Formats: sequence, C-alpha cells, structure tokens
Amino acid sequence: QVQLVESGGGLVQAGGSLRLSCVGSGSIFSIGDMGWYRQTPGKQRELVASITSGGLSNHADSVKGRFTISRDNAKKTVYLQMDSLKSEDTAVYYCNAAIRTLRGGVVRTTDYWGQGTQVTVSS
Repeated sequence: QVQLVESGGGLVQAGGSLRLSCVGSGSIFSIGDMGWYRQTPGKQRELVASITSGGLSNHADSVKGRFTISRDNAKKTVYLQMDSLKSEDTAVYYCNAAIRTLRGGVVRTTDYWGQGTQVTVSS
C-alpha cells in the first residue's frame, strides 16, 4: 500500500516560518515529479511548487522568494520551506507525487495525494 504522509503544519504568526515534509512509503519503485498544492474553502486546489526527480523546481508567483521546495530521493521525501508567511497563505496544504510501482515486471505510474496538513497564519 503506497501512501504519502505530510507533517509540519500548524499555527504561526505572520512573518514566521514553517517547514512541511511529505514522506512516501510502501512498495515504491521510484518517484517522479513531486509537488505541494494548497486549498482554501470554496476555492480550487492550486499548485504552490513542484520539483522533478532531477531537482528542477518551479514556484507559483505568489510564493516566489518566500517558499522553497526541495526533495531527498533516498528518503522519498519532499519538503516545503515557508518563510515570511502571510495571512493569505492560510490553507490546507497537500503533497502530490507521481509514484512508480513494479509488479509482475511492469512499471506503473500513479498519482498520489497526501491527506493534507493545515497551515494557519495569524495576522
């Protein structure tokens, strides 16, 4: 059973920092692109940042210069360092990954999501 488990969310004052982590577990052959998304009530889930297996990253304009995505392939983990947090960053943050599994000699790629972690920034 493959799953992604996030941690690191919480309550922080504006201007503060948090670091989110997301660990993959189970029968994982390899992991492709990984990313962080966020969602607030009544709005669509939006991409915050993404990173390829080779380390190439992309950040949404709203978080550039404040958030940094990184990954440790050996640990099957992706991180999101969030600095200079603003009240508008308040959301549930979700980890996403393209995970490859190997069964019967066949490699299959499936999109997985974590359960979400709440980030609340007080002004």
